[in-house]
Amino acid sequence: MDNFRLNILGCGSATPSFRHQPSSQVIEHRQRLYMIDCGEGAQLQFMRMRLKMNRLNDIFISHLHGDHFLGLPGLLSTMALHEKGHSVTVHTFERGAELLRSMIDFIIGDTPFNLNFNIIDPTKRQVLIDDKGLTVTSFPLYHRVAAVGFLFAEKPKGRHINGEMARFHGVPNYAMEALRRGEDFVKPDGTLIKNALLTSDPSPSGSYAYCTDTMFDRRVVASIRGVDTVFHDATYGDSDAHLAAPRGHSTAREAGEIARRAGARRLILGHFSKRYTSEEMLGRQAAEEFSGDIILANEGLRIDL
Repeated sequence: MDNFRLNILGCGSATPSFRHQPSSQVIEHRQRLYMIDCGEGAQLQFMRMRLKMNRLNDIFISHLHGDHFLGLPGLLSTMALHEKGHSVTVHTFERGAELLRSMIDFIIGDTPFNLNFNIIDPTKRQVLIDDKGLTVTSFPLYHRVAAVGFLFAEKPKGRHINGEMARFHGVPNYAMEALRRGEDFVKPDGTLIKNALLTSDPSPSGSYAYCTDTMFDRRVVASIRGVDTVFHDATYGDSDAHLAAPRGHSTAREAGEIARRAGARRLILGHFSKRYTSEEMLGRQAAEEFSGDIILANEGLRIDL
């Protein structure tokens, strides 16, 4: 199944509240799970959304503030109790790897799975995963501490085979991959069958940028330009805009400007301050800067990318 979906486990800022949990998301792509940040309570929401731990192999930590990090030792402990059998890679800064190694040694000891660390340099753009169908890249964000965002980009997909026409022209199975790449088919008698007769256009490739815990900075635009869907820090509304930059965060209006300048089709607002009892006004303020689709994040929300 060629799915590409976002699951929001937590979208609040700083501390848990009765409305929102701290930051955590899970990307589904081709039956693999990729977790982004792991605040407190993330594993419970993971279970509520019926996500499967045996499909989780990569965890990305944007920065080392507790609301993005403190749920990870508990999650890894649970995975160890379940005797998850294969490897887990945590993509984090050198200091994050040191902290986790110490915690895991004390809490768990030897894990029944291979626990690996991929060290992120927060000062530059860095390819973290490059597999057959997906590329994951980190890029700098501008917070009070070193922080990065993550760009998930699907690679171009193969063309769709027209099964009826392929059978009619006797295309063997071994030639199907060449058709998906756009090549023509040559019959044994030398007859050339154009690819357009045997295939149709591929499905579009999606892309998703995670930009949380960052003040408004146009350098973010350069890192995500052309992205389809962007999740952006929208901690504050206009009435509290004076708090945003000093605390290393953005307003919803600023998130809208970043999405517009990046050419995104869709904007997801999140990392909400618990001072608000509704985020509707944040959506309205972002809409004054961005004319595309705007979604207010919420726990349990699933979004096809």
